Amino acid sequence: MKAAVVAEPGRIEVRDIPTPEPGPDEILVKVKTAGLNRADLLVAMGHFHGARGGPGAVPGIECAGEVVRSGSATSPFKQGDQVMCSVSGGFCEYVVVNVARATTMPRGLDWRQAGTMQVALQTMHNAIVTAGGLKRGESVLILGASSGVGLMGMQIAKFMGAGFVIGASTNAGRRARLAEFGADLALDTTDANWPQMVKDTTGGKGVDLVIDMVSGGVINGAMQAAAILGRIVNVGRLGGMKGEFDYDLHALKRLTYVGVTFRTRSLEEVAEIIRRMRADLWPAVESGKLRLPISDVYPLEKAGEALAHMKANQHFGKIVLEM
Repeated sequence: MKAAVVAEPGRIEVRDIPTPEPGPDEILVKVKTAGLNRADLLVAMGHFHGARGGPGAVPGIECAGEVVRSGSATSPFKQGDQVMCSVSGGFCEYVVVNVARATTMPRGLDWRQAGTMQVALQTMHNAIVTAGGLKRGESVLILGASSGVGLMGMQIAKFMGAGFVIGASTNAGRRARLAEFGADLALDTTDANWPQMVKDTTGGKGVDLVIDMVSGGVINGAMQAAAILGRIVNVGRLGGMKGEFDYDLHALKRLTYVGVTFRTRSLEEVAEIIRRMRADLWPAVESGKLRLPISDVYPLEKAGEALAHMKANQHFGKIVLEM
């Protein structure tokens, strides 16, 4: 089969590699589409993301496709089933997926949408509802809101009953479009006054829940913008892995600060996250109420170009590979 392989740090080659065989708890999926994520850039640069990385690695953490065969007669999936998956190494024609990481593709979704939604849906439902404990009527601030995961997060927050949603983006063009995806207010975090703007908008209280995908230099601003007894869930680190942290402000606000990642979760935990997400969101996914814009589509042979396009950070929405 053909796969996009890390030939050396920063260089992707499409090569023929052996088609994998599914194990007892796995299915073999013929990939139709795969969505690009920031984690794929790390792998393409030769770094590890979880257990995957280095020369010879295949990027790709989400895809959609058809089940070819199962590794067990008791599998919940059968040949021909259309599935969405979170995977390890999805930029290829066939991939093996543990059944805990797969879910039946919703009716009415096309392949391009299906290949881009699994990571955003499970990540943001877990961050907002489970880790963040969103209650109906509460206010939510999403930092890094113009990313695919951020766009989905604003929609999920609204769908799950948030009273006021604020999205932050440093790009003026993208910021102007955040209202299409649920933002009641769009902010620019390069404006030093942005935490005060949040407090002014919330009557001086601050937001109940912050979903932070930026980290780096914005964490103290996030704590300033948060309400007393507010919650901050750290999902991503687009702005840097390290930064100053005002411990006294954290204590003064009595904030709950939670970090989340799928890299250290068991398969049982992932399966439960997907189950909860489906229970809350699946009717909205099937009806098209929750959606992501498709920015660009590339064939597998141009996976390197697709990753370069993502690295340039000029897109709005998801970049898709078609097999």
